[in-house]
Formats: sequence, structure tokens, C-alpha cells
Amino acid sequence: MSLMATMMALSTLIAWGVAAWVRHRAETLRLVQIPNHRSSHVQPTPNGGGLGIVVAGSCAGVGLVLFSSWSLGWFVLGLAALLAAVGLRDDIRHLAARVRFGVQVAVCAGFLFVLDDLPRFSFSTGLEFEVAGWCLYVLLLLAGVWWINLFNFMDGIDGIAGAQAVFMLLGGVSLSAWANAEVISSPVCMLMLCVAAATVGFLLLNWSPAKIFMGDVGSTWLAFMVFALALLSVQAGWLSYATWLVLAAVFVTDATVTLLTRMLRGERWYQAHRNHVYQKLARRWCGHRPVTLLAVGINVLWLSPLAGVCAAWPQWALGWVLLAYLPLVVGAVALGAGRSEYERTDFS
Repeated sequence: MSLMATMMALSTLIAWGVAAWVRHRAETLRLVQIPNHRSSHVQPTPNGGGLGIVVAGSCAGVGLVLFSSWSLGWFVLGLAALLAAVGLRDDIRHLAARVRFGVQVAVCAGFLFVLDDLPRFSFSTGLEFEVAGWCLYVLLLLAGVWWINLFNFMDGIDGIAGAQAVFMLLGGVSLSAWANAEVISSPVCMLMLCVAAATVGFLLLNWSPAKIFMGDVGSTWLAFMVFALALLSVQAGWLSYATWLVLAAVFVTDATVTLLTRMLRGERWYQAHRNHVYQKLARRWCGHRPVTLLAVGINVLWLSPLAGVCAAWPQWALGWVLLAYLPLVVGAVALGAGRSEYERTDFS
């Protein structure tokens, strides 16, 4: 068995083992989630199983740093660990939103400060559109903080967040290796594969019906790792910002359309709710699994090919991004994203 296969197998096993341990010790650890009016589940369920992803992914990352010259890895893993620690504390006992948000801003800002030689964000639209310098830094800072939060918002039914992360990480590795097969042995690609494998280990316990939930400890760590690894692949010239925008489209669309709708309606958009599209569909279809499979299907059958052509023909990147998002946005609006569950929608 190759070194990469061994590391992936160990990542899966460790993540499953730690999540199983948390599941059996959940009451002692005060990691049991009690259903409330915003929940998509009806039974008290162990929480914090994402700790398995954190432990397994961090172990893989430490190994890669020790046996390579990837010194930046220490910084990435350290920042991710800080997010996970805050997330675990919030899972055990609620933390003020300003504390969580402040840490997220500091972590993203610190990472971007070190990663100061990123390529410009640009689209060819007849008129050249590009963002560079401090404008790019601010744009990516906002994107990073929003991604961490929206990933957490979307982690509301069995398997959906883990499946999304696996798709994006494997998609990123596949498209990078498609352009240059040698990058598969780089620490960044190897860590992507190990984090994806660790997430699969957690999904063995989180797939519907879930035996344990990811919790903030897992969702914030995983979201940041996807964000950081994506930017590292952009910095290396393997993939573009546009390609990653396409890969993230399912989560970005649901969370963003929902937020904008609530803001336009004058609602308290910062309060927890259950008016995301995936939550509405889970109630309508009386189960989590069909919704998660729908998201997987959209990712594999629609967004994966578009990400491929986006990587192959970057001069048309804006068109590919619009093509990826337009039907998702239309669907989200039609299904009532951000609207009260008691309001009639076009498909009610």
C-alpha cells in the first residue's frame, strides 16, 4: 500500500474512532444536542463528532509538515486548531457571537497576511475586471469569514456538510492533478486527500440517520481548511478562484439567497432559523437523506463538469460561474429560501 493510501486509511480510521468515542462519552462531555424549534432533528443526539475530523486531519497535517519542507503548514494547522477550540467550547457551552466572530476574523486575516502573494481576482468580460492589492485582501477576508459561517449554517441535516467538503476537496485534487499530475504528491494535495478521508470516517456515523452531529468544532475547522487549501491551490497556480466558486455553489447559493431574502424582508437575519432551502426540503420530503443525495447529485452531475470546463477554458470563467449559479439561484428563490416555513411557495 502506498504512503498516500496508508495516510488516507489512517485518517478515516482515526476520525471514525474519535467520533465514536465522543458519541459514547457525549453526556459526560456535555455534548448532547437537545432538539428545539429551529432543529431539523427530533431526538437528543450526540454532538461534536467533528472532533474526529479535526484530530485525524491535524495528525495528517503534522506528519506532512514534519516530512516535507512545507513550513506554512504549521501556521495553517495552528489557526485551524484555534477555530476548532472555540467551536468545541461553543458546543459545550454557548459562547457570545462576538467572540466567535472575532476569532474567525482574526484567523482569516492572519492566514491572508501570510499568504500575501496571491494572484489577482479577474474576469474577462469585454471590459477587464480585476481586484488586487488591499481590495483583494478585504474581498478574501469577507469571503473567508462568510464561508466559515455559511458552512456552519448549512450543517443542519445529516451528512450534507461532510458530503460537501468531500466533494470540494476531491474535486480540487482531481482538477489540479488533471492539469499537472505531479502536484498529487505535494503537501497541499496530500492534505486535501487526508482531510477528505477523515471526513468520510466521520460520515460513517453522520450519514442519515445520524448517530452523531459534526458540531461547531468540526464545521468551523473543516470550512477553514477548505478555504485555506483552496487559496493555496490558487497561489500555486493549479486552480482559479472561479473554479472554486463553482465547486462551492450549492452551499453558497442556499446560504446567500436565504440571508439576502431575510435582510430584504426586514427580519432579524442574524438570528437562528430553519428557512434554508435544504431545511425546507427535508421537512417536505420527511427525511434528510433525499436532500443530501440531491446536493450530491447537483455537485457531481452539474457543478463538477462546469468546474472542469472552468479550469480548461479560464477565459470564459465568468460565463461558467454564471451558468453554475443561475439555475441554483432560481431554484432557491422558487423554493422560498429565507421565507417563513408557513408561507406558501411556488412548489407548495
